[in-house]
Amino acid sequence: MPSTCSTSSTTPPTTVPEPTGERLQKVLARVGLGSRRTCDELIEAGRITVNGEVAQLGRRVDIEVDLVEVDGVPVGVRPGLVHYLLNKPRGVVTTASDTHGRPIVVELVPAEPRVFPVGRLDTDTEGLLILTNDGDLAHRLTHPSFGVDKEYLASVDGQPSRGTLRRLREGIELDDGPTAPARAALVAPSTVRLTIHEGRNRQVRRMLDAVGHPVQRLVRTRIGDLSDHSLAPGEWRALTADEVRGLEQAIARGRSAPSE
Repeated sequence: MPSTCSTSSTTPPTTVPEPTGERLQKVLARVGLGSRRTCDELIEAGRITVNGEVAQLGRRVDIEVDLVEVDGVPVGVRPGLVHYLLNKPRGVVTTASDTHGRPIVVELVPAEPRVFPVGRLDTDTEGLLILTNDGDLAHRLTHPSFGVDKEYLASVDGQPSRGTLRRLREGIELDDGPTAPARAALVAPSTVRLTIHEGRNRQVRRMLDAVGHPVQRLVRTRIGDLSDHSLAPGEWRALTADEVRGLEQAIARGRSAPSE
């Protein structure tokens, strides 16, 4: 009688490693996107992506390396990120250190965690400045390809004419090349509101010098959609989660805007 015993071996099933990291909805709730239930609904609606893929409920993320986006706009999820808004006074240097012993912007905000200024305001320029330890956001805010608006109020010599404002709007030829078109308006006889998105060194001052109206006082009043008229010179405050997302949205708008 033939044997019925089988000598064939079976291959053990492949073990799939469990995803590591934190649950996505917990991370999103912690950075202020809403309650966990609200974050669940955002995920269910397909509005959250992780590394470019639409996230599913139960997804885990590595907050140190994964790129999380809401409606295509990145969300900073790494722990310990801080974002300060400072009203920089005149005479303070926009650096993290100064060999000449002049006052510096980082001395006006908490010492820990260490932060750095996003972009530059020259020593004589006043107004809004962001300081952060969020290098990714800082890069996107300052890189010309993202085209984030910065608005200034400039008190100038003389009274610019309509023709002068038109020249500013069309772009000015400087020694390092023509500027992109700006938004320019006369808000008082000798005060110009100028909005640019390039951020070259001393650009606003050089543009107004070039049209014959040297700057006497210059104040930055807006970055993207972010403004605050309540901060006195030298005062700072932390940005809200909504304000940080607003900056990311301004970056996204600038990136998708047609080139001029």
